[in-house]
Amino acid sequence: MNNYKLIIQYDGGGFAGWQIQKNAPTVQDEIKKAIKTILREDVNLIGSGRTDTGVHALGQAANFRTENELEIKKFFLSLNSILPETISVTNVEKVDESFHARFDAESRSYIYLISKIKSPFYKKYSLFVPQFDNYDFEKLKRLTNIFKGVHDFTSFSRKESEVVNKKCEIKSVWWRNQGHYVLFYIEADRFLHGMVRTITGTLLNAVKEGKNEDYIKSIFRAKNREAAKEAAPPQGLFLFKVRY
Repeated sequence: MNNYKLIIQYDGGGFAGWQIQKNAPTVQDEIKKAIKTILREDVNLIGSGRTDTGVHALGQAANFRTENELEIKKFFLSLNSILPETISVTNVEKVDESFHARFDAESRSYIYLISKIKSPFYKKYSLFVPQFDNYDFEKLKRLTNIFKGVHDFTSFSRKESEVVNKKCEIKSVWWRNQGHYVLFYIEADRFLHGMVRTITGTLLNAVKEGKNEDYIKSIFRAKNREAAKEAAPPQGLFLFKVRY
């Protein structure tokens, strides 16, 4: 059995997330249909993880297995010619038959983009926070550092999450404030449903309201989604990279 790995970019604005759903357009479904058109075969496309409605990707990873031996360059060009403009496959490679895009991932990273100016070009891909320069940026970084390491993220995941183990390890997390834009980066071994957006929204709200480190720690201790603040909107969030 031949196994192929894809690296994918997509604009999530017009999709109900990555994972196939009934009566809703999804990225996974679009790619599966395109592959079926080329190979005349219904493949099982395995993503590294889900992204929610409206969330984008710069480096989503996926794999599928097929009896066909693909001519990779030809397949790559054919696939991109069929996919809508909002989805692009940036790389195709043959991998070991045992490779699994989800289970073999060592970490995943996301970025969240904030715009400090009103921009028609970044409206679809960032959160507009015109007063950001009034925030205490050093405090924001101190509060963010609390998230590093292994924690129970029950308070930062959706209530309806079916995952029993809510512990995740944050390997790296930081902010960069440059010019008109602010970048939030977070990398972990895994993420719970809605976790990155809830962390982002909670941190921004904490600094805006002058909260301290004890406030963030109390949210962790509560193990209750209602203890954290409203999640940041999806348009500023990008799945950045999956490491194997």
